[in-house]
Amino acid sequence: METITIQVDAELAQAYREAEPQQQKNVSFMFNLMIKELLTSNSFNDLVAQIREESAANGLTAEILAELLEHE
Repeated sequence: METITIQVDAELAQAYREAEPQQQKNVSFMFNLMIKELLTSNSFNDLVAQIREESAANGLTAEILAELLEHE
């Protein structure tokens, strides 16, 4: 993996900095999947399907994903 810098709004940056390490890891994992798919021009439905598959394979349950979304 490599580190890159992207701009996000202040609220998102603060929420990420205040998140627990495991939650930061989960967010990074999800972000990586989403950006990879968006940049390779797959359709949105393909993106959602792949995220579900890879999330399940990595132990991210629907409950964990919902919790991540709640912390926005």
